[in-house]
Amino acid sequence: MRAAVLRDPAEGLRIEEIRTPHPKAGEVLIKVAACGLCHSDLHVLGGAIAFPLPAVVGHEVSGQIVEVGPGNEHTGLAVGQQVAGAFLMPCGQCDACAAGRDDLCGPFFELNRLQGRLYDGTTRLATLDGDPIAMYSMGGLAEYAVIPSTSVTPVPDDFDVVSGAILGCAAMTAYGAVRRGADLRSGETVAVVATGGVGSTIIPIAKSFGARQIVAIDVSDEKLADARALGATHTVNSATSADVRAEVFAVTGGRGVDVAFEALGRPQTWTTALDVLADGGRMVPIGLGAGVQTAPVEINRTVRRSQSILGSYGARTRQDLPEVVRLAAAGVVDYRGLVSRRYPLEQVADGYAALRRGEIRGRAVVDMSL
Repeated sequence: MRAAVLRDPAEGLRIEEIRTPHPKAGEVLIKVAACGLCHSDLHVLGGAIAFPLPAVVGHEVSGQIVEVGPGNEHTGLAVGQQVAGAFLMPCGQCDACAAGRDDLCGPFFELNRLQGRLYDGTTRLATLDGDPIAMYSMGGLAEYAVIPSTSVTPVPDDFDVVSGAILGCAAMTAYGAVRRGADLRSGETVAVVATGGVGSTIIPIAKSFGARQIVAIDVSDEKLADARALGATHTVNSATSADVRAEVFAVTGGRGVDVAFEALGRPQTWTTALDVLADGGRMVPIGLGAGVQTAPVEINRTVRRSQSILGSYGARTRQDLPEVVRLAAAGVVDYRGLVSRRYPLEQVADGYAALRRGEIRGRAVVDMSL
């Protein structure tokens, strides 16, 4: 099969022919319809986050099941189903998974995120000569991908399966932030700092949970216009604003927001999210930083004003991905409208370059049919 392989961050991705993988126990093989391009991929591609090489990245996919491994008798998964795959792939066996905390799965972080392997300690990917290739999640920038059965959910027959690729990361991460991280309540006020793929998706989900005001904060007027179309009640351009905090406080009656979502993973956006919080507010950071980054926190304000910082990584895959698919099918999440660009696999490097330059509105995907 064809795959986008990273061998050296200085050289970038190159399209290679590698072995088509096959699933083992508790896994399925999908023919990839599409794979989304995510900011967290950029950290691996640029070498800011250490990851074994060579590797295939790409962690939000959709496609059709073409092979089912053993041990799937009670999953309801079958050859021919169209599915969305989640980047956060719980093993289903560790203490965290047993407690329903798929987002804290030990083997996922220890084996997949650090070593590029699945839960038997091996990768499913290899060169034509048999040399192993690491997997970032399922290694979705390829024509076929092996995914643990815990991490796929069937989608309706009339689903746009190409656009549906974004459900497994952008939409699931947004849902997890709103439902799990913030535990957002009807009538609360919200700020979304950075309205890229994940930030854009937070807006309609927060609206569906009953957010009374949603303030979108970004450096791009185009992205802010998109945010209004998605349901933001107010927008602030942090690149041109003289005082973002003052603007947010002005539109919230002088109190700030109950919840601020930070969706980029930079110290500046962390500071902005904390600055616009109300007393007793919750800041929910979602974006991953490049390598080991830190951001300042004003200790006395956090303590005296009873503010909280609640990290949110993805969601609880087995519970939340089916709900994300339901919200998309019901039109709550306009997953089709969030996909603004489609690239063939051969042009994946161009897609990531546009993402790095901040040019992608919503989400871009690699469409395997192009």
